[in-house]
Amino acid sequence: MSAGGRSVVGVDFGTESARAVLVDVATGGELATAVHRYPSGVIDQMIPGEGVALPPDWALQDPDDYLESLGATVRAVLAESGMDPADVIGIGIDFTACTMLPVTADGTPLCRIPELRADPHSWVKLWKHHAAQPEADLINETAEKRGEGWLDRYGRRTSSEWFFAKALQILDEAPGIYARADRLIEAADWVVWQLTGVETRNSCTAGYKALWSKQEGFPEDEFFAALAPSFAGVVDEKMSRDISSPGGRAGVVDADGAALTGLRQGTAVAVANVDAHVSVPAATVVTPGSLVAVMGTSTCHLALSDVDRVVPGFCGVVEDGVVPGLFGYEAGQAAVGDMFAWFTGLVAGPGGSTEELHRSLESQAGSLRPGESGLVALDWWNGNRSILVDADLTGLLIGATLSTGPAEIYRALLESTVFGTRVIIEALEGAGIAVEEMVVCGGLPYQNRLLLQLTADITGRPVKVAASRQTPALGSAMFAAVAAGPELGGYDSIVEASERMARLGNDEYLPEEGSGATYVDLYSIYRELHDTMAEPSSTMRRLRSVQARTRETATRETRAVPA
Repeated sequence: MSAGGRSVVGVDFGTESARAVLVDVATGGELATAVHRYPSGVIDQMIPGEGVALPPDWALQDPDDYLESLGATVRAVLAESGMDPADVIGIGIDFTACTMLPVTADGTPLCRIPELRADPHSWVKLWKHHAAQPEADLINETAEKRGEGWLDRYGRRTSSEWFFAKALQILDEAPGIYARADRLIEAADWVVWQLTGVETRNSCTAGYKALWSKQEGFPEDEFFAALAPSFAGVVDEKMSRDISSPGGRAGVVDADGAALTGLRQGTAVAVANVDAHVSVPAATVVTPGSLVAVMGTSTCHLALSDVDRVVPGFCGVVEDGVVPGLFGYEAGQAAVGDMFAWFTGLVAGPGGSTEELHRSLESQAGSLRPGESGLVALDWWNGNRSILVDADLTGLLIGATLSTGPAEIYRALLESTVFGTRVIIEALEGAGIAVEEMVVCGGLPYQNRLLLQLTADITGRPVKVAASRQTPALGSAMFAAVAAGPELGGYDSIVEASERMARLGNDEYLPEEGSGATYVDLYSIYRELHDTMAEPSSTMRRLRSVQARTRETATRETRAVPA
């Protein structure tokens, strides 16, 4: 049982900002929230202050932005609520993943070291850093040749977004940075380290992003040696085999953590987690049957099951990865909110109001009947995460004419997102994992009702919405309550915490009669494009190859010009 008057803090580190929520332990009521944008944002053009341009497909961040945001948001929720830090029993954090960085033995990021700052490999590699695709290809090819059994858990294909592809890219392109890095670490675990003074590795990122399993651990050293001889000891030399489960206590806030956040020394700190995975119990889902979609700049899809199955193209299945005692299945779409923002930015033009345009386009698109636009799109504008797991795939719009307007394209992009989700659902069901309903959370569900109605219509399933608009942060707060434990006023398990602290909103979207037949036709067209463009010799891949050759030529010519 929870004692009254106690609270916990959850901090969600997203792509552009960090969000903190202060939550009442007994009821789950949100007492205060705060958001702080990262000063450097997503670094994908130029290294700040160094004048070093980044190649295509790079996405970096400044780790000091995380600490600034952590301190600002936690202090803000304490001030807004008037809560005495003595009544805060725990703090938990979650992060976009895989977001990783090289650090020294004491946790100093290499990008803080003056002589290393100009090297892009000394910085944080954000989840959507896709420049490690050659390394991901090598990992996949080598694993296939060696018959690595763990490959089945990841749909037989790992991603350029994951830990070892990014680590191997550092070794390949910046061996000096790799040598200087005493540790390669997830940003989630690094922030917990800054709070506690103790390095702790969480099983969620290890399982879903770094090929670790509860039963087998990491792949064998021989596999890493087959990638590169000097990569053989990456786990023991740069990482750790000591992996902690979410819900456990990583440590307590130390003097530095207290000075940064305003929390009291000795406050329990939960083992870090992934933003999407921590959202599942915060969306009330702790049993099989529901597909949780965490919808933001990208979307992550998570399902629970009591059976261990191979799901082709899924990003991972991890025992205890989401809720203890169950297998957690993860899939995702790499461009969702990012895709809508890109399109409205194009339509609005420089200085235009994209927020107003979103509302206008949603209203106009909502007045169109299914199929009326004559358009179908592929949702691969930032690559495909599931079920093809290929960051080199690109977006596509087919059926446009001179009479096609922005609202029609906007609707086609919305529909493409849901078609991609339907592919994921069919993959789950094909493996015997039931999906009876969808529960959605994240930023998008509260901004775009049309998208949710389309989700119900195209998937043929009811769509429920989590009550909290800060679901990942709430989930981290719930895990903080578990880390604190009953002795401090928290809970024994995340299931108990979910029952007491999580709830659904009042909105529920049901499939509308009359749209089903048209969407069967449109989905068949989408699926035909999906399968055709994924082929090795597809038009899309040939176009991408032409682009790559042209960029390579331009780079060589630029380097040849005297300074």
